[in-house]
Amino acid sequence: MEEGLLKKYEEEDCPGCKVEQLKRSNTGIPVKPVLFISVVTLCASLPISSLFPFLYFMVRDFHIAEREEDISYYAGYLGSSFMLGRALTSILWGIIADRYGRKPVVVIGTITVLIFNTLFGLSTNYWMAIVTRFLIGSLCGIIGTMRAYASEICRKEYHALGISAVSTSWGIGLVIGPAIGGYLAQPAEKYPSIFSKESLFGRFPYFLPCLLISVFALAATVMSCWLPETLHKHNKIKKDKNNFQDAVEGTSDESNGLNVSQNTNHSERIAPSSQKSLLKNWPLVSSIIVYCVFQLHDIAYLEIFSLWAVSPRTLGGLSFTTSDVGQVLAITGLGLLLFQLLVYPLVERITGPVMISRIGAVLSIPLLASYPYIALLTGFGLSIALSCASMLKNILSVSITTGLLIMQNRAVSQDQRGAANGISMSSMSLFKTIGPAAGGSLLSWSQRRQDADILPGDQLVFFALNAIELLGLLLTLRPFLQEPEDSDNIPKSKHNSLDQENGMQERLVNTELP
Repeated sequence: MEEGLLKKYEEEDCPGCKVEQLKRSNTGIPVKPVLFISVVTLCASLPISSLFPFLYFMVRDFHIAEREEDISYYAGYLGSSFMLGRALTSILWGIIADRYGRKPVVVIGTITVLIFNTLFGLSTNYWMAIVTRFLIGSLCGIIGTMRAYASEICRKEYHALGISAVSTSWGIGLVIGPAIGGYLAQPAEKYPSIFSKESLFGRFPYFLPCLLISVFALAATVMSCWLPETLHKHNKIKKDKNNFQDAVEGTSDESNGLNVSQNTNHSERIAPSSQKSLLKNWPLVSSIIVYCVFQLHDIAYLEIFSLWAVSPRTLGGLSFTTSDVGQVLAITGLGLLLFQLLVYPLVERITGPVMISRIGAVLSIPLLASYPYIALLTGFGLSIALSCASMLKNILSVSITTGLLIMQNRAVSQDQRGAANGISMSSMSLFKTIGPAAGGSLLSWSQRRQDADILPGDQLVFFALNAIELLGLLLTLRPFLQEPEDSDNIPKSKHNSLDQENGMQERLVNTELP
């Protein structure tokens, strides 16, 4: 009788319970959910970095910089506008995701990319570009929501795969985006037989890559309509359960009070209470702080790399074209995709999320130190060395990010996961707002000190990046970074005992992965 009524309550109109039933019945690899996660995340990440290969030339064409050395300075602020918008609204989107569901936030985000990324490609001046980028960042709350969604749509044994899909798609977008921007920007100059200078793409030389990403966003919008909602909506179910338990078990007020007390103790043991302040959850807060430091490094690196590569040799750059940058980053994206899908889940199971983040930080430091010496190469040797270094650097960065995201999601219960990821996104976006502006300004300054005695030219830039990486590495050590106690790590026998103590109410309210 109890099982029949339990099944009845699970079949109530609760999207979260339907997802839990689906996860219990399907123990295989969640291919379809991972595909949805990857496409939606890729849609959100492509606009972030697609402008980096042509950002230098776009700012130059706006004629806002008086000197060539000042172009990187203005480019930094344009790159920061996206992150500033996201920093101001990420917590709000997290709250909306926790109250109204993950799906509405995703749909609004894909539509935002579709509209405003198209307008960015049609920008006629510097300030229009700034405003459209700001609006994309402030109205697209996909990334934080998808982090929570990835943990909820996948079974426990596939959490690493789900989170890896988010960080991999994010990383791929940050690499494929520049490839799209590099190959398709200024098409009238690169492909004059196809695009004339009088055509739309000739008058707006940076519209084609933005249009392609907007078309992809349209496809993601359509796909997100079939995205299953994972948020539990149990208000009615909780009321019915209490009535059922009183009627069937005949519990008195005293025994009800005992059960509530036991329930509370169980919830406190396996996950932070929904009433507990997220800012008092040190495993969450510490992982967010470390994550922000590494994200500051990553966005500064991406901005500096793209500007440094296209800068002239006389200023310490590589004199690459947008196509050259696109080729390097496309190769990087392929290697990153293969690593994250085939290697990372296995490595994470062996080492754990914290250790893999530490290893990634340790290896990144000597790699970054080699960049000024790679710049001394020319021709085919330069292309090979830079492609390998870029691929390895992005693999290490995404490995660090994935490990920290796993820790963040394990530190909170589902009803707080959207808000927790909103706080993470806002904090990270604030740091990423600083990154491009500081990176562009630092590069501009370093290009004016080519003959300095200490850290001349680009050596200063990569030294500063290594200093941030070293800080992040130190913060991953105890006692600062604390690993959360994962509720799913409680032995199964303990779960069964607790279930018997707490009755059917506990199993109905806190439906967890088996």
